[in-house]
Amino acid sequence: MTIGTRLQNLRKERHLTQTDVAKALGISQQSYGRWETDKVQPSPAKLTQIATYFGVSTDYLLNSDTDDIDLSEVELLFRTTSKGMTAEEQKVFKQELIEFMKERKKLFEKDN
Repeated sequence: MTIGTRLQNLRKERHLTQTDVAKALGISQQSYGRWETDKVQPSPAKLTQIATYFGVSTDYLLNSDTDDIDLSEVELLFRTTSKGMTAEEQKVFKQELIEFMKERKKLFEKDN
């Protein structure tokens, strides 16, 4: 699967338009459209921004031979659980999960 195909799938899973994603990333719809059609690849900085926006890793976006099955369990769980949420809801949900994991890590470190 190409970067463009992954971007398109992530966008459609969230019921977003190219314009929605482009606005969130601070680029034109035309630029985003070229990424989805694999005419141009995003810069490393934009790849990081895209990964953060969609809640996936940059490895997931870049690895053309990796299917969803190779995603970490946490990433896959996030993606399936957050389907149907708006981008803002996903952002809040992701932050809450991160905070939860940090707190759990502190508890485990304290016990050891």
